[in-house]
Amino acid sequence: MSPTPRPIHVKPSGLLGGNARSEHERRMEMAVKRLPSFTSAAVPPPERDTAAIAARPVSGPDDSVQMAQKLDPRMIIRSRWANRHEASFDSEDFDALRAEIRHAGGNVQPIKVRPLAATVAARPGEIAPRYEIVFGHRRHEACRLEGLPVLALVAPLNDQELFVEMDRENRARKNLSAWEQGVMYQRALDSGLFASQRALAAALGVDHSALAKAVSIAKLPAHVVEAFASPLDLQFRWAQPLTNACAADPNGMVARAAQLCELRQQGQGLTPKDIFERLMNLAAPAPEAVVRIERQGRRVEVRWGDHGDARIAIESGAIDPARRAELLDLLTGFLDRA
Repeated sequence: MSPTPRPIHVKPSGLLGGNARSEHERRMEMAVKRLPSFTSAAVPPPERDTAAIAARPVSGPDDSVQMAQKLDPRMIIRSRWANRHEASFDSEDFDALRAEIRHAGGNVQPIKVRPLAATVAARPGEIAPRYEIVFGHRRHEACRLEGLPVLALVAPLNDQELFVEMDRENRARKNLSAWEQGVMYQRALDSGLFASQRALAAALGVDHSALAKAVSIAKLPAHVVEAFASPLDLQFRWAQPLTNACAADPNGMVARAAQLCELRQQGQGLTPKDIFERLMNLAAPAPEAVVRIERQGRRVEVRWGDHGDARIAIESGAIDPARRAELLDLLTGFLDRA
C-alpha cells in the first residue's frame, strides 16, 4: 500500500498576494517568474520586496555599480517634468518598441526612477506609487501596457539632477521633437528650477540659441499649435518666423489657423510644410469650404471640393423659373471667359 501523500501548503505570493488578485496581477507575477534573475552569485540576494522582484548590477556613468531592479510599473508615476507628449505613445516607433519589449519579456535597457519623497494616496484596490520616472517614459509605458515588470535603476535625486539626467538621456537616445523640448524647458523656467535660459543651457550643456528656439516654439499661441495635426510636427526653424508673424498680424494669424483647422477636419491632407506656409501666408489661400450668399431672403450655397470642384445649391423658390435661361447664360459666359 503506497504512503499517503503529505499535504503541501502554498503561501500566497506575488506582487499583491492574497486571494483577491486580479487576472492582470497574476499575469504580472507569472511574467516576473519567467524573467531570469541577474543577481550575481557573489552578491547576497536582496531583501524580499514587492517592488524589487530581482536585480542585476549595471555600470553607471561614473563607473560605479548600480543595481537594476524589476519593478511593478504600476508603482511608478510619470515625472512632473515629463518631456514626452502623449502623441509619442501613438506612433509606429512606439509600437515597434512595445513589440520588442513584448518579445524580450521586458525592457533590456533599464529606465531610471527616484523614490517619491512623500507617499501618494491610492484609490481602493490600486497600488500606491512609490517611484517617479527620471528617464525612460516610453519603456515604462510599453511595459505597463504589456503587463510586464520594468527593469529600473533607483537613485535619490533632487529636481535639478532629475531634470539634467532626463534631458541628457533623451538627447542621447530618440531626440525629442521641437515642441517637447520647448515645453520641457519652459516648464523648468516657469517653476523656477533654473533662474534663466542661459543658466538652464549651461546646466544642460546645450547651445543657448538652440534652447531659445525651443522655448519660442513652446510659447506659440494655442491656435497656431492647433493648426497642425500634431504639435510634434512643429520644427525648430519655424520658431522665429511664426513668432514674428503672430506679432505682426495677430488677427490674420488667428483667421488662417482657424481655416486650417476646418480644412483638416474636412479631411484635406495638408503636410506640416503646407500648414506652415499657409500660416505665414506664403501659399495661395485655400478657398473657403462652404460659401453662403443671401440676397433679399434668397439663399445660394457654393461647396468647394478637395480637387477644385464646386457644387452650387440654390434654395427652392430663390429663382423665378422664367429666369433659369438667364442663369444658364451667366454660367456659359463665365466658362467661356475662363
